[in-house]
Amino acid sequence: MKQPLNIWEWRERAQRRLPRIVFDYLDGGAEEESCLARNRATMESIQLRPALLKDVSKIDMSVEMLGQRFELPIAITPTGFNGLFWPDGDIALARAAAACKIPFTLSTPSNARLERIPREAGGTHWLQLYVMSDRAAVEQMMKRALAANFSALMLTADVPVGGYRERDLRNGFKLPLQYTLPMMLDVVRRPRWLLDIARTGLPQLVNLSEAQTPEANLQAQAALLSRTMDRSLNWSSIDWIRRHWSRPLLLKGVLDPEDARRALDHGLDGVVVSNHGGRQLDCAPATMDVLPEIVATVAGRIPVLVDGGFRRGSDIVKALAMGARAVLLGRATLYGLAAAGEPGVQQVLQMLRAEIERTMILLGTASVRELSPERVRMSAGFDHDMR
Repeated sequence: MKQPLNIWEWRERAQRRLPRIVFDYLDGGAEEESCLARNRATMESIQLRPALLKDVSKIDMSVEMLGQRFELPIAITPTGFNGLFWPDGDIALARAAAACKIPFTLSTPSNARLERIPREAGGTHWLQLYVMSDRAAVEQMMKRALAANFSALMLTADVPVGGYRERDLRNGFKLPLQYTLPMMLDVVRRPRWLLDIARTGLPQLVNLSEAQTPEANLQAQAALLSRTMDRSLNWSSIDWIRRHWSRPLLLKGVLDPEDARRALDHGLDGVVVSNHGGRQLDCAPATMDVLPEIVATVAGRIPVLVDGGFRRGSDIVKALAMGARAVLLGRATLYGLAAAGEPGVQQVLQMLRAEIERTMILLGTASVRELSPERVRMSAGFDHDMR
């Protein structure tokens, strides 16, 4: 089988291996999936303008974030139920990130105990946090993450209630999976995936309880799967988190400059411009549309990260030129995971690395720190002040 040449070919390979109900969970968005499409449409409307006769004999793609230097300006964003895509999917993603010397973010609905990440993968690992109604469950996760030497916490604030994901509802997606006749017919046509699940079992949400008993895990899973989030969470809750977390804290889900200002006022160490990959508010703006406003508001005081629709190294370069410190990858690396496990993730990351390098050479930019709004040309409809 030929090596995929781009993320879309990795997506096709993932689609061939996964049952439809699992692939749609990976690939889908909320409602009409307008936000999902808008992320890509906005990305493709942004152009890059090269500067000629520049010395690009050496290219530096490294970036500093939260007191550490990484070889690439990317990180793996938190995604849940990765064990559905590949056995021990969280571990495979973390190992691939460590091999490429970039951060990996473990999600709250993860399928590997957080203590396994530093022990079995190494590298730099961050923890993503959903705050559920049972705050004791959240506190124990923070305590354990500190003990396991997770270096940063990423508070996801855009899920007070789950998005209306029609693909999942139409497919009857729920965990544990309910085997209807149409699903069983689809699954048997995916023998590689079926054999993996038969060998390892369906993934469980194992980090929601400090105890590792099946009864405790099931109770915590039910709370998260029913999206029993703490809707009383507000800006004063940052103080509660700080009492339990002494390391860098990032806020994920920022789309409004006012929220970026409040993040500064409350001492956040970074913000993530994110619309949850189009999986929450379907009428939310594309992340690259609002990125310049957030960057201008923050004014270099804390790093701004961004996710949403990144499929090429040139997409990543666009975000860096518009002021982002780094890009978080979700579906791009999950396609590699679902197609070929850890080697697939590594190949995706190496492919993006080569694309970033090639784009920088063609732009006449030797270092990511030299990327600036002067290299960006906005198409009609964009009127942000990029200065």
